[in-house]
Amino acid sequence: MAISLAFIIILGLGADYLFRRLKLPGLVGMLLVGMLVGPHVLGLLRPEMMAVSADFRKIALIVILLRAGFELRKDVLHRTARPAVLMSSVPALFEIAGVVLLAPFLLNLTPLEAAILGTILGAVSPAVVVPLMIDFMERGKGAKKGIPTLVLAASAIDDVFVIVIFTILLAMEKGQQVNFAWQAASIPIAIVLGIILGLIPGYLLYKLFSKFDFVSPRRTIIVLGVAIVLTWVEDLTHQFIPMASLLGVMALGFIILERQESLAHQISQKLKRVWVFAELLLFVLVGAQVNLSVAWDSGLAGLAVIFGALVFRSAGTYLSVLGAGLDWREKLFCVVSYIPKATVQAAIGAIPLEAGVPGGEVILAVAVLSILATAPIGAIGIALFGERVLKRDEMSVYRFKVLREQLKLPRVGDRVRHKGTGTVWKVIEEKEVWVQLPPGDKGGGPAPALYLRYWKPRPDLPAGKGKTMSHCYTPEDYSFYHHWEILEE
Repeated sequence: MAISLAFIIILGLGADYLFRRLKLPGLVGMLLVGMLVGPHVLGLLRPEMMAVSADFRKIALIVILLRAGFELRKDVLHRTARPAVLMSSVPALFEIAGVVLLAPFLLNLTPLEAAILGTILGAVSPAVVVPLMIDFMERGKGAKKGIPTLVLAASAIDDVFVIVIFTILLAMEKGQQVNFAWQAASIPIAIVLGIILGLIPGYLLYKLFSKFDFVSPRRTIIVLGVAIVLTWVEDLTHQFIPMASLLGVMALGFIILERQESLAHQISQKLKRVWVFAELLLFVLVGAQVNLSVAWDSGLAGLAVIFGALVFRSAGTYLSVLGAGLDWREKLFCVVSYIPKATVQAAIGAIPLEAGVPGGEVILAVAVLSILATAPIGAIGIALFGERVLKRDEMSVYRFKVLREQLKLPRVGDRVRHKGTGTVWKVIEEKEVWVQLPPGDKGGGPAPALYLRYWKPRPDLPAGKGKTMSHCYTPEDYSFYHHWEILEE
Protein backbone atom coordinates (compact mmCIF):
# COMPACT_ATOMS: atom_id res chain seq x y z
CA MET A 1 0.00 0.00 0.00
CA ALA A 2 2.95 2.34 0.58
CA ILE A 3 3.74 2.50 -3.14
CA SER A 4 0.08 3.33 -3.86
CA LEU A 5 0.32 6.30 -1.49
CA ALA A 6 3.51 7.36 -3.26
CA PHE A 7 1.71 7.35 -6.63
CA ILE A 8 -1.21 9.32 -5.15
CA ILE A 9 1.11 11.95 -3.65
CA ILE A 10 3.56 12.39 -6.55
CA LEU A 11 1.13 12.20 -9.46
CA GLY A 12 -1.65 14.00 -7.61
CA LEU A 13 0.59 16.94 -6.66
CA GLY A 14 1.97 17.06 -10.19
CA ALA A 15 -1.52 17.22 -11.70
CA ASP A 16 -2.59 19.81 -9.13
CA TYR A 17 0.39 22.02 -10.01
CA LEU A 18 -0.18 21.64 -13.77
CA PHE A 19 -3.88 22.49 -13.63
CA ARG A 20 -3.31 25.47 -11.35
CA ARG A 21 -0.71 26.77 -13.81
CA LEU A 22 -3.44 26.51 -16.45
CA LYS A 23 -5.75 28.58 -14.16
CA LEU A 24 -7.98 25.54 -13.60
CA PRO A 25 -8.98 23.87 -10.30
CA GLY A 26 -6.30 21.44 -9.18
CA LEU A 27 -8.92 18.93 -8.07
CA VAL A 28 -9.81 18.27 -11.73
CA GLY A 29 -6.25 17.10 -12.35
CA MET A 30 -6.39 14.88 -9.25
CA LEU A 31 -9.64 13.28 -10.45
CA LEU A 32 -8.08 12.55 -13.84
CA VAL A 33 -4.97 11.07 -12.20
CA GLY A 34 -7.22 8.83 -10.12
CA MET A 35 -8.98 7.55 -13.23
CA LEU A 36 -5.65 6.76 -14.87
CA VAL A 37 -3.89 5.04 -11.95
CA GLY A 38 -7.02 3.29 -10.70
CA PRO A 39 -7.78 -0.41 -11.18
CA HIS A 40 -9.81 0.18 -14.34
CA VAL A 41 -7.00 1.72 -16.47
CA LEU A 42 -3.32 1.40 -15.46
CA GLY A 43 -3.93 -0.47 -12.19
CA LEU A 44 -1.11 1.28 -10.29
CA LEU A 45 -3.09 1.37 -7.03
CA ARG A 46 -2.79 -1.93 -5.17
CA PRO A 47 -5.93 -3.89 -4.16
CA GLU A 48 -5.36 -3.25 -0.45
CA MET A 49 -5.44 0.51 -1.15
CA MET A 50 -8.74 0.18 -2.97
CA ALA A 51 -10.07 -1.93 -0.09
CA VAL A 52 -9.62 0.96 2.35
CA SER A 53 -10.45 3.65 -0.21
CA ALA A 54 -13.89 4.35 1.27
CA ASP A 55 -12.43 4.96 4.75
CA PHE A 56 -9.72 7.27 3.41
CA ARG A 57 -12.30 9.21 1.38
CA LYS A 58 -14.55 9.56 4.43
CA ILE A 59 -11.70 10.89 6.59
CA ALA A 60 -10.72 13.38 3.88
CA LEU A 61 -14.34 14.52 3.56
CA ILE A 62 -14.48 14.97 7.35
CA VAL A 63 -11.41 17.23 7.20
CA ILE A 64 -12.95 19.55 4.61
CA LEU A 65 -16.36 19.60 6.35
CA LEU A 66 -14.65 20.49 9.64
CA ARG A 67 -12.96 23.39 7.87
CA ALA A 68 -16.37 24.36 6.50
CA GLY A 69 -17.81 24.36 10.03
CA PHE A 70 -15.04 26.68 11.20
CA GLU A 71 -16.09 29.15 8.47
CA LEU A 72 -19.85 29.19 9.21
CA ARG A 73 -20.87 32.41 10.90
CA LYS A 74 -24.26 32.61 12.62
CA ASP A 75 -25.26 35.97 11.15
CA VAL A 76 -24.59 34.74 7.59
CA LEU A 77 -26.51 31.51 8.22
CA HIS A 78 -29.50 33.53 9.43
CA ARG A 79 -29.49 35.63 6.25
CA THR A 80 -29.29 32.62 3.94
CA ALA A 81 -31.56 30.20 5.82
CA ARG A 82 -34.63 30.34 3.53
CA PRO A 83 -32.87 29.93 0.16
CA ALA A 84 -30.56 27.29 1.70
CA VAL A 85 -33.54 25.18 2.76
CA LEU A 86 -35.08 25.50 -0.70
CA MET A 87 -31.79 24.68 -2.45
CA SER A 88 -31.40 21.58 -0.28
CA SER A 89 -34.48 19.95 -1.81
CA VAL A 90 -36.07 21.75 -4.79
CA PRO A 91 -33.19 21.31 -7.31
CA ALA A 92 -32.93 17.59 -6.48
CA LEU A 93 -36.70 17.10 -6.92
CA PHE A 94 -36.56 18.87 -10.28
CA GLU A 95 -33.65 16.69 -11.41
CA ILE A 96 -35.39 13.48 -10.30
CA ALA A 97 -38.46 14.58 -12.28
CA GLY A 98 -36.27 15.22 -15.32
CA VAL A 99 -34.70 11.77 -15.13
CA VAL A 100 -38.13 10.12 -14.72
CA LEU A 101 -39.32 11.88 -17.88
CA LEU A 102 -36.22 11.11 -19.99
CA ALA A 103 -34.73 7.80 -18.82
CA PRO A 104 -37.65 5.44 -19.70
CA PHE A 105 -37.43 6.53 -23.34
CA LEU A 106 -33.67 6.95 -23.73
CA LEU A 107 -32.39 4.15 -21.45
CA ASN A 108 -35.35 1.73 -21.46
CA LEU A 109 -35.77 1.88 -17.68
CA THR A 110 -39.04 1.54 -15.81
CA PRO A 111 -40.35 4.73 -14.16
CA LEU A 112 -39.33 3.41 -10.72
CA GLU A 113 -35.82 2.51 -11.94
CA ALA A 114 -35.60 5.96 -13.52
CA ALA A 115 -36.57 7.54 -10.20
CA ILE A 116 -33.82 5.54 -8.44
CA LEU A 117 -31.34 6.80 -11.03
CA GLY A 118 -32.67 10.32 -10.47
CA THR A 119 -31.95 10.16 -6.74
CA ILE A 120 -28.39 9.04 -7.45
CA LEU A 121 -27.84 11.85 -9.95
CA GLY A 122 -29.69 14.37 -7.78
CA ALA A 123 -26.95 14.69 -5.15
CA VAL A 124 -24.45 17.52 -5.50
CA SER A 125 -20.87 16.59 -4.59
CA PRO A 126 -19.69 18.16 -1.31
CA ALA A 127 -16.16 16.97 -2.11
CA VAL A 128 -16.06 19.28 -5.13
CA VAL A 129 -18.26 22.15 -3.94
CA VAL A 130 -17.09 22.63 -0.33
CA PRO A 131 -13.35 23.26 -0.98
CA LEU A 132 -14.17 25.80 -3.68
CA MET A 133 -16.70 27.61 -1.45
CA ILE A 134 -14.20 27.70 1.43
CA ASP A 135 -11.64 29.27 -0.90
CA PHE A 136 -14.11 32.03 -1.80
CA MET A 137 -15.03 32.53 1.88
CA GLU A 138 -11.40 32.82 2.94
CA ARG A 139 -10.91 35.55 0.34
CA GLY A 140 -14.13 37.37 1.23
CA LYS A 141 -15.65 36.77 -2.22
CA GLY A 142 -19.44 36.97 -2.07
CA ALA A 143 -19.26 37.56 1.69
CA LYS A 144 -21.67 40.52 1.78
CA LYS A 145 -24.58 38.39 0.55
CA GLY A 146 -23.26 35.15 2.02
CA ILE A 147 -23.37 33.31 -1.32
CA PRO A 148 -20.60 30.74 -0.62
CA THR A 149 -22.16 30.02 2.78
CA LEU A 150 -25.56 29.56 1.12
CA VAL A 151 -24.21 27.02 -1.37
CA LEU A 152 -22.11 25.24 1.25
CA ALA A 153 -24.97 24.82 3.74
CA ALA A 154 -27.50 23.78 1.09
CA SER A 155 -25.17 21.19 -0.46
CA ALA A 156 -24.65 19.50 2.90
CA ILE A 157 -28.41 19.04 3.46
CA ASP A 158 -29.04 18.16 -0.21
CA ASP A 159 -27.21 14.86 0.20
CA VAL A 160 -29.26 13.89 3.27
CA PHE A 161 -32.50 14.64 1.43
CA VAL A 162 -31.56 12.69 -1.69
CA ILE A 163 -30.19 9.62 0.09
CA VAL A 164 -33.40 9.25 2.14
CA ILE A 165 -35.49 9.30 -1.07
CA PHE A 166 -33.07 6.81 -2.66
CA THR A 167 -33.55 4.44 0.28
CA ILE A 168 -37.36 4.65 -0.04
CA LEU A 169 -37.38 3.99 -3.79
CA LEU A 170 -34.90 1.11 -3.54
CA ALA A 171 -37.08 -0.55 -0.88
CA MET A 172 -40.14 -0.15 -3.14
CA GLU A 173 -38.25 -1.70 -6.07
CA LYS A 174 -37.36 -4.72 -3.90
CA GLY A 175 -41.01 -5.13 -2.89
CA GLN A 176 -40.53 -4.13 0.73
CA GLN A 177 -43.20 -2.30 2.71
CA VAL A 178 -42.37 1.35 3.21
CA ASN A 179 -43.65 3.53 6.04
CA PHE A 180 -43.92 6.77 4.08
CA ALA A 181 -44.81 8.89 7.11
CA TRP A 182 -41.72 7.70 8.99
CA GLN A 183 -39.48 8.09 5.95
CA ALA A 184 -40.72 11.63 5.34
CA ALA A 185 -40.15 12.50 9.00
CA SER A 186 -36.69 10.94 8.92
CA ILE A 187 -35.32 13.82 6.80
CA PRO A 188 -35.80 16.59 9.40
CA ILE A 189 -35.03 14.10 12.19
CA ALA A 190 -31.69 13.19 10.57
CA ILE A 191 -30.82 16.87 10.12
CA VAL A 192 -31.73 17.91 13.67
CA LEU A 193 -30.09 14.89 15.33
CA GLY A 194 -26.99 15.31 13.18
CA ILE A 195 -26.62 18.94 14.24
CA ILE A 196 -27.18 18.05 17.92
CA LEU A 197 -24.66 15.22 17.53
CA GLY A 198 -22.05 17.83 16.61
CA LEU A 199 -23.04 20.70 18.89
CA ILE A 200 -22.75 18.74 22.15
CA PRO A 201 -19.19 17.36 21.71
CA GLY A 202 -18.19 20.66 20.09
CA TYR A 203 -19.20 22.57 23.20
CA LEU A 204 -17.49 20.01 25.45
CA LEU A 205 -14.29 20.34 23.41
CA TYR A 206 -14.44 24.12 23.74
CA LYS A 207 -14.69 23.75 27.56
CA LEU A 208 -11.86 21.19 27.56
CA PHE A 209 -9.54 23.41 25.53
CA SER A 210 -10.42 26.43 27.69
CA LYS A 211 -9.47 24.57 30.86
CA PHE A 212 -6.36 22.74 29.64
CA ASP A 213 -3.63 24.40 27.58
CA PHE A 214 -3.17 21.82 24.81
CA VAL A 215 -0.74 22.74 22.03
CA SER A 216 -2.42 23.47 18.68
CA PRO A 217 -1.53 20.21 16.88
CA ARG A 218 -3.00 18.15 19.72
CA ARG A 219 -6.20 20.18 19.73
CA THR A 220 -6.55 19.59 16.01
CA ILE A 221 -5.98 15.85 16.31
CA ILE A 222 -8.54 15.61 19.13
CA VAL A 223 -11.15 17.50 17.09
CA LEU A 224 -10.51 15.31 14.05
CA GLY A 225 -10.76 12.15 16.17
CA VAL A 226 -14.08 13.24 17.68
CA ALA A 227 -15.43 14.10 14.20
CA ILE A 228 -14.56 10.60 12.96
CA VAL A 229 -16.36 9.13 16.01
CA LEU A 230 -19.50 11.08 15.00
CA THR A 231 -19.64 9.26 11.66
CA TRP A 232 -19.09 5.95 13.49
CA VAL A 233 -22.08 6.72 15.73
CA GLU A 234 -24.21 7.19 12.60
CA ASP A 235 -23.04 3.82 11.26
CA LEU A 236 -24.04 2.18 14.56
CA THR A 237 -27.50 3.71 14.75
CA HIS A 238 -28.59 4.12 11.12
CA GLN A 239 -30.85 1.02 11.24
CA PHE A 240 -32.77 2.41 14.20
CA ILE A 241 -32.70 6.17 13.90
CA PRO A 242 -31.61 8.52 11.08
CA MET A 243 -28.71 10.83 11.80
CA ALA A 244 -26.77 13.09 9.41
CA SER A 245 -23.33 12.84 10.99
CA LEU A 246 -21.62 14.95 8.31
CA LEU A 247 -23.85 17.85 9.33
CA GLY A 248 -22.71 17.10 12.88
CA VAL A 249 -19.10 17.43 11.77
CA MET A 250 -19.84 20.94 10.47
CA ALA A 251 -21.82 21.79 13.63
CA LEU A 252 -18.83 20.76 15.76
CA GLY A 253 -16.65 23.37 14.07
CA PHE A 254 -19.46 25.94 14.11
CA ILE A 255 -19.99 25.84 17.89
CA ILE A 256 -16.27 26.19 18.63
CA LEU A 257 -16.16 29.20 16.29
CA GLU A 258 -19.16 30.75 18.08
CA ARG A 259 -17.71 30.21 21.55
CA GLN A 260 -14.06 31.16 20.92
CA GLU A 261 -13.14 32.49 17.51
CA SER A 262 -9.37 32.57 18.07
CA LEU A 263 -9.37 28.89 19.06
CA ALA A 264 -11.44 28.00 15.99
CA HIS A 265 -9.02 29.85 13.72
CA GLN A 266 -6.05 28.02 15.23
CA ILE A 267 -7.60 24.61 14.64
CA SER A 268 -8.76 25.62 11.16
CA GLN A 269 -5.22 26.65 10.19
CA LYS A 270 -3.85 23.26 11.27
CA LEU A 271 -6.64 21.50 9.36
CA LYS A 272 -5.68 23.54 6.31
CA ARG A 273 -2.27 21.84 6.42
CA VAL A 274 -3.86 18.41 6.88
CA TRP A 275 -6.10 19.15 3.89
CA VAL A 276 -3.07 19.29 1.57
CA PHE A 277 -2.71 15.51 1.98
CA ALA A 278 -6.41 14.75 2.54
CA GLU A 279 -7.32 16.51 -0.72
CA LEU A 280 -4.97 14.24 -2.65
CA LEU A 281 -6.51 11.15 -1.07
CA LEU A 282 -10.07 12.29 -1.64
CA PHE A 283 -9.95 13.27 -5.29
CA VAL A 284 -7.47 10.70 -6.54
CA LEU A 285 -9.42 7.89 -4.84
CA VAL A 286 -12.76 9.24 -6.08
CA GLY A 287 -11.29 9.24 -9.58
CA ALA A 288 -10.03 5.69 -9.05
CA GLN A 289 -13.63 4.53 -8.49
CA VAL A 290 -14.58 5.56 -12.03
CA ASN A 291 -14.76 2.65 -14.46
CA LEU A 292 -14.38 4.23 -17.89
CA SER A 293 -15.62 1.13 -19.72
CA VAL A 294 -18.80 1.09 -17.63
CA ALA A 295 -19.35 4.79 -18.31
CA TRP A 296 -18.79 4.20 -22.02
CA ASP A 297 -21.60 1.61 -22.04
CA SER A 298 -24.24 4.25 -21.34
CA GLY A 299 -23.18 6.17 -24.43
CA LEU A 300 -24.87 9.26 -25.84
CA ALA A 301 -28.21 8.27 -24.33
CA GLY A 302 -26.68 8.45 -20.85
CA LEU A 303 -25.21 11.88 -21.59
CA ALA A 304 -28.57 13.06 -22.89
CA VAL A 305 -30.26 11.99 -19.66
CA ILE A 306 -27.55 13.61 -17.49
CA PHE A 307 -27.54 16.98 -19.23
CA GLY A 308 -31.29 16.97 -19.84
CA ALA A 309 -31.86 16.41 -16.11
CA LEU A 310 -29.35 19.19 -15.34
CA VAL A 311 -31.61 21.60 -17.23
CA PHE A 312 -34.41 20.66 -14.84
CA ARG A 313 -32.04 20.95 -11.86
CA SER A 314 -30.86 24.37 -12.99
CA ALA A 315 -34.43 25.60 -13.19
CA GLY A 316 -35.05 24.32 -9.65
CA THR A 317 -31.90 26.03 -8.36
CA TYR A 318 -32.80 29.33 -10.00
CA LEU A 319 -36.30 29.23 -8.51
CA SER A 320 -34.84 28.45 -5.06
CA VAL A 321 -32.80 31.66 -4.93
CA LEU A 322 -35.55 33.98 -6.15
CA GLY A 323 -36.16 36.61 -3.50
CA ALA A 324 -32.74 36.02 -1.90
CA GLY A 325 -31.47 39.47 -2.88
CA LEU A 326 -29.12 38.16 -5.59
CA ASP A 327 -28.70 39.65 -9.04
CA TRP A 328 -29.05 37.44 -12.11
CA ARG A 329 -25.31 36.76 -12.36
CA GLU A 330 -25.15 35.62 -8.74
CA LYS A 331 -28.18 33.38 -9.29
CA LEU A 332 -26.42 31.79 -12.25
CA PHE A 333 -23.38 31.21 -10.05
CA CYS A 334 -25.61 29.23 -7.66
CA VAL A 335 -26.89 27.24 -10.65
CA VAL A 336 -23.34 26.42 -11.79
CA SER A 337 -22.32 25.52 -8.22
CA TYR A 338 -24.98 22.81 -8.17
CA ILE A 339 -23.66 20.98 -11.23
CA PRO A 340 -20.76 18.80 -9.91
CA LYS A 341 -21.40 15.17 -9.03
CA ALA A 342 -18.81 12.78 -7.64
CA THR A 343 -18.91 11.72 -3.99
CA VAL A 344 -22.43 10.32 -3.62
CA GLN A 345 -22.49 8.86 -7.12
CA ALA A 346 -19.25 6.95 -6.43
CA ALA A 347 -20.63 5.75 -3.07
CA ILE A 348 -24.12 4.52 -4.01
CA GLY A 349 -24.06 4.14 -7.80
CA ALA A 350 -23.48 0.38 -7.61
CA ILE A 351 -26.04 -0.34 -4.86
CA PRO A 352 -29.03 -0.94 -7.20
CA LEU A 353 -26.97 -3.48 -9.19
CA GLU A 354 -25.89 -5.23 -5.99
CA ALA A 355 -29.52 -5.26 -4.82
CA GLY A 356 -30.64 -7.05 -7.99
CA VAL A 357 -32.50 -4.14 -9.62
CA PRO A 358 -33.05 -5.18 -13.29
CA GLY A 359 -31.74 -1.86 -14.62
CA GLY A 360 -28.83 -1.81 -12.16
CA GLU A 361 -26.10 -2.01 -14.82
CA VAL A 362 -27.55 0.95 -16.72
CA ILE A 363 -27.96 2.93 -13.49
CA LEU A 364 -24.32 2.28 -12.53
CA ALA A 365 -23.09 3.25 -15.99
CA VAL A 366 -24.96 6.56 -15.97
CA ALA A 367 -23.85 7.31 -12.39
CA VAL A 368 -20.20 6.81 -13.36
CA LEU A 369 -20.66 8.85 -16.53
CA SER A 370 -22.18 11.69 -14.49
CA ILE A 371 -18.92 11.99 -12.53
CA LEU A 372 -16.89 12.19 -15.73
CA ALA A 373 -19.26 14.67 -17.35
CA THR A 374 -20.06 17.03 -14.47
CA ALA A 375 -17.25 17.04 -11.88
CA PRO A 376 -14.61 18.70 -14.13
CA ILE A 377 -17.10 20.99 -15.88
CA GLY A 378 -18.71 22.01 -12.60
CA ALA A 379 -15.42 22.62 -10.79
CA ILE A 380 -14.02 24.71 -13.64
CA GLY A 381 -17.31 26.60 -13.97
CA ILE A 382 -17.44 27.40 -10.25
CA ALA A 383 -13.84 28.62 -10.17
CA LEU A 384 -14.01 30.77 -13.30
CA PHE A 385 -17.55 32.09 -12.86
CA GLY A 386 -17.03 32.78 -9.15
CA GLU A 387 -13.98 34.94 -9.81
CA ARG A 388 -16.00 37.12 -12.16
CA VAL A 389 -19.33 37.22 -10.36
CA LEU A 390 -18.66 37.22 -6.60
CA LYS A 391 -17.85 40.65 -5.23
CA ARG A 392 -15.32 41.19 -2.46
CA ASP A 393 -16.83 42.97 0.54
CA GLU A 394 -14.53 45.82 1.57
CA MET A 395 -15.61 45.47 5.22
CA SER A 396 -15.68 41.68 5.20
CA VAL A 397 -14.42 39.83 8.29
CA TYR A 398 -12.45 37.63 5.93
CA ARG A 399 -10.05 40.52 5.30
CA PHE A 400 -8.65 39.81 8.76
CA LYS A 401 -7.61 36.37 7.50
CA VAL A 402 -5.87 37.94 4.53
CA LEU A 403 -4.02 40.33 6.87
CA ARG A 404 -3.03 37.49 9.19
CA GLU A 405 -1.62 35.45 6.32
CA GLN A 406 0.05 38.50 4.78
CA LEU A 407 1.88 39.37 8.01
CA LYS A 408 2.20 35.72 9.17
CA LEU A 409 0.84 36.62 12.62
CA PRO A 410 0.67 34.17 15.54
CA ARG A 411 -2.50 33.01 17.32
CA VAL A 412 -3.58 33.13 20.95
CA GLY A 413 -1.60 30.44 22.80
CA ASP A 414 1.42 30.60 20.46
CA ARG A 415 4.86 31.19 21.99
CA VAL A 416 7.05 33.67 20.11
CA ARG A 417 10.67 34.76 20.41
CA HIS A 418 12.08 38.21 19.62
CA LYS A 419 14.99 37.88 17.22
CA GLY A 420 16.84 40.85 18.67
CA THR A 421 16.64 40.14 22.41
CA GLY A 422 15.92 36.40 22.37
CA THR A 423 13.13 36.83 24.94
CA VAL A 424 10.15 34.45 24.76
CA TRP A 425 6.55 35.72 24.99
CA LYS A 426 3.12 34.11 24.78
CA VAL A 427 0.14 35.54 22.87
CA ILE A 428 -2.73 35.81 25.36
CA GLU A 429 -5.24 38.06 23.59
CA GLU A 430 -6.23 39.14 20.09
CA LYS A 431 -8.88 41.52 18.73
CA GLU A 432 -10.06 42.29 15.22
CA VAL A 433 -10.54 46.03 14.71
CA TRP A 434 -10.98 48.44 11.80
CA VAL A 435 -8.64 51.41 11.49
CA GLN A 436 -8.61 54.37 9.15
CA LEU A 437 -5.47 54.49 7.02
CA PRO A 438 -4.35 57.84 5.57
CA PRO A 439 -4.15 58.14 1.76
CA GLY A 440 -0.98 56.54 0.44
CA ASP A 441 0.43 53.42 -1.19
CA LYS A 442 -2.19 51.24 0.52
CA GLY A 443 -5.02 53.35 -0.84
CA GLY A 444 -6.23 54.73 2.51
CA GLY A 445 -9.71 54.28 3.95
CA PRO A 446 -10.91 51.56 6.36
CA ALA A 447 -8.46 48.71 6.81
CA PRO A 448 -8.43 45.57 8.99
CA ALA A 449 -6.07 45.50 11.95
CA LEU A 450 -5.22 42.83 14.51
CA TYR A 451 -4.48 43.80 18.09
CA LEU A 452 -2.23 41.25 19.85
CA ARG A 453 -1.29 41.23 23.53
CA TYR A 454 1.80 39.35 24.71
CA TRP A 455 2.75 38.02 28.14
CA LYS A 456 6.23 37.14 29.34
CA PRO A 457 5.70 33.71 30.98
CA ARG A 458 6.71 33.23 34.59
CA PRO A 459 6.14 29.93 36.44
CA ASP A 460 5.05 31.77 39.61
CA LEU A 461 2.39 33.92 37.89
CA PRO A 462 -0.85 33.07 36.04
CA ALA A 463 -1.23 34.11 32.40
CA GLY A 464 -1.62 37.86 31.98
CA LYS A 465 -0.03 38.75 35.33
CA GLY A 466 3.35 40.38 35.26
CA LYS A 467 5.03 41.88 32.23
CA THR A 468 2.82 42.29 29.12
CA MET A 469 2.98 44.30 25.91
CA SER A 470 0.72 44.81 22.91
CA HIS A 471 0.77 45.91 19.30
CA CYS A 472 -1.88 46.68 16.68
CA TYR A 473 -0.87 45.23 13.29
CA THR A 474 -2.13 46.93 10.12
CA PRO A 475 -1.48 46.30 6.40
CA GLU A 476 1.37 48.86 6.63
CA ASP A 477 3.36 46.70 9.09
CA TYR A 478 6.30 44.46 8.25
CA SER A 479 5.84 40.71 8.27
CA PHE A 480 5.85 39.31 11.81
CA TYR A 481 8.97 37.31 10.94
CA HIS A 482 10.88 40.56 10.37
CA HIS A 483 11.41 40.85 14.15
CA TRP A 484 9.91 37.67 15.62
CA GLU A 485 9.70 33.92 15.15
CA ILE A 486 6.91 31.54 16.20
CA LEU A 487 8.12 28.63 18.31
CA GLU A 488 6.69 25.29 17.19
CA GLU A 489 5.28 23.21 20.04
